[in-house]
Amino acid sequence: MPCPVLRRRGFERVEGHGLMAWLALEEEGYEVSLVDGRVAARRPAGRQLKALPKALRDHPEVDRLRRLAEWLDRHEAACVAQVDGWMVSSLPVPTALLVQVWPDEAWQGALRDLAIVGDDPEEAGFLRDVTATGELKVVDLDGETVRLSPRTVTLPHPVLLPDLDDVRDFAAELGLVQGIEQIHRATWVKPADLKATATEVRDYAGGAFPSRFSLAARATGLGYRVSGGYATCKVRDGGRAVEAAVWIGEPYWDSETTTGALNWHDDEGRTVALGEVGPVAWSEGMRMAAALYAGRDIEEGGNA
Repeated sequence: MPCPVLRRRGFERVEGHGLMAWLALEEEGYEVSLVDGRVAARRPAGRQLKALPKALRDHPEVDRLRRLAEWLDRHEAACVAQVDGWMVSSLPVPTALLVQVWPDEAWQGALRDLAIVGDDPEEAGFLRDVTATGELKVVDLDGETVRLSPRTVTLPHPVLLPDLDDVRDFAAELGLVQGIEQIHRATWVKPADLKATATEVRDYAGGAFPSRFSLAARATGLGYRVSGGYATCKVRDGGRAVEAAVWIGEPYWDSETTTGALNWHDDEGRTVALGEVGPVAWSEGMRMAAALYAGRDIEEGGNA
């Protein structure tokens, strides 16, 4: 079943960005379709051509397919971002919502094989399918396929999963491939010996970049928000919204800059002491700081 937008646009079925129907351009003697996210052409009922004929490059139907491919890419990215947001914030997701979006393959790609937990903490496993009647087909941690009908599900952040290494090994045995980074997401566990009143972490400070612009571009390219002199990410952890922030330099500063300290703020902009930072907020903040630091300039030679 295709998504409603595609039905309105006159396409019958989409799988992996490839249309299952070819559109006939009778005057030109070709048929066109989307195959693996790009416009392809063929002679009627013939083999697909290696390249789009020059005569078709500016054809209105070809342009329409290109715009559809761009929309599909944006839609797929939006689905992934939404599901990632549910997971990072461990927000309960109504099962009825999963039923509504599951027929759309972009949503399926983002949701299938994710670890989920139902109303009962014992209702846990990897999501394989969602039926129209609201049942979730799940492979539980014993390897059994079960049907669950919870009112809501959560997509737990991996730092909250007990025995994470075992879960990863089990997923590998099943050959599961997740559309978002969940069980294989890099995680950081907050050290037990932190000074509770401390307010910043400098593990990834001092990473040199040729300009503030290049560091800001790295942050936005990784999906983080840049606001003022900071790269930030917002997390809802234990019912509390906090924002992790890494200093990247004054806006419009065009000289060399370095990554600064990592800290966390609440909704009112107040600095949160490290002792009050929850496990998900800690892990996601450290993940951001590490990802920014990884793009630093690295000296080569004897003085490196």
